[in-house]
Amino acid sequence: MPPDTETFWTSIPLNELDPEQWESLCDGCAKCCLQKLEDEETREVHFTNIVCDLLDLKTCRCTHYAERTIRVPSCVKLTPADLDDPYWLPATCAYRLLAEGQNLPAWHPLISGTDKTVQHSGNSIKGKVVRESDADDWEYHLIDWI
Repeated sequence: MPPDTETFWTSIPLNELDPEQWESLCDGCAKCCLQKLEDEETREVHFTNIVCDLLDLKTCRCTHYAERTIRVPSCVKLTPADLDDPYWLPATCAYRLLAEGQNLPAWHPLISGTDKTVQHSGNSIKGKVVRESDADDWEYHLIDWI
């Protein structure tokens, strides 16, 4: 897509997107499902390769998406208000990128036209993670590939 093409994510503020547009910004990488450790003093976020037990490891989608915050109270239902300071989201997250005034990457399905580019570009967590119920001490699962 030419860079001067107007798209909904460049022409509509995030807080004015309809639910379908909002959800379509998710690229399906599932990096947001990675468990994190945060230094409360510095706010530095350290990602682990541990994911919620609700995540389908083959599709990188939540098996109970509509009820996820009920089943897992610590699960965040992302809203535009969460994007006032999105430091805790992965740097490649479309919501964070757009909130910070950046463009979507070429591998994003809204740009490439296919969700296969997320995996092919190395931006999916597929094949790189363990379930929370199978993990031991989170500090042994810190990663630097995100």
